[in-house]
Amino acid sequence: MATELHPQAEALLHELSEGGVPPLYRQSTAKARETYLELTVSEGGESPEPVDRVNDTTFEGPNGPVSVRSYDPDSTVEGARPTLLFFHGGGWVVGDLETHDLTARALANAADCLVVAVEYRRAPEAPFPAPLEDCYGALDWLAGDPDLGFETNVDVDPDRIAIGGDSAGGTLATGVALLARARDGPAIARQLLVYPVTDHAFETESYTENASGYFITRGDMERFWGAYLETNQDGNHPYVSPLRAPDLTGLPPATVLTAGFDPLRDEGQAYADRLEDAGVPVSRLEYPDMIHGFLTMLTDPEWDRAHEAIGDLAADLRTAYDA
Repeated sequence: MATELHPQAEALLHELSEGGVPPLYRQSTAKARETYLELTVSEGGESPEPVDRVNDTTFEGPNGPVSVRSYDPDSTVEGARPTLLFFHGGGWVVGDLETHDLTARALANAADCLVVAVEYRRAPEAPFPAPLEDCYGALDWLAGDPDLGFETNVDVDPDRIAIGGDSAGGTLATGVALLARARDGPAIARQLLVYPVTDHAFETESYTENASGYFITRGDMERFWGAYLETNQDGNHPYVSPLRAPDLTGLPPATVLTAGFDPLRDEGQAYADRLEDAGVPVSRLEYPDMIHGFLTMLTDPEWDRAHEAIGDLAADLRTAYDA
């Protein structure tokens, strides 16, 4: 249950309000993408989180080339490497590799693993299932001795691939896990689900408590869902609303992170409950004083809760890779 808003989150919300930044759902798609990018990229474009080497490349997905960005925290390491396949958030609409560059860098360094971030096709130009197909294609590619494009070869350990994402990216990760189970696909060491969207519904207590005023609003989510789904019927699909999946047994162990002042809080916690009921090991990371999207607030080194969450997620990754 939400308690008291963290002063850093409160200061950010005041700054947005005083700056006259309208909710994303009131902006055009192009403007909303621009606004989100401005909130998540460091001033001057300089990253406060250096990584040993970073490279952009593409792989051939099920419907054409898909761009990925790979982060290697230590190019001197030899042998097969543990890897996190990361799907950015942003409501399937406004996020991209740039909005989540700092998050990917921080996770690579903290978990001491490769991070491969996927530039999946976005809605409304490419609604469900296009983004999910790109993400599952990335898993297949990553497990099959991929060329990440670095000057020296990097081997990905197919037995130590985790998947994860925040918000809509967390939803895509749940869909990839379900697809991998259905298709007898590549093994997944762990799921990192950061305040994931798990149900096409707006009826929870957290949607009532946090409908507006806490960065992501109910209006934003309704707009995002409208862009992602071609019909409301698609919202019943378990790859879209994993909380509605009839069976969650056999899925990879999961970390589920939730924020107290988030419309999605309750559905994230409910999904963790469903996983546990199905016998899936779950690590719960709860930040009752935080807002949705706080993991991307790494442009300011003083955002200690965001850095704390990176450390908690990285600890779960290291445990999974050492198992």
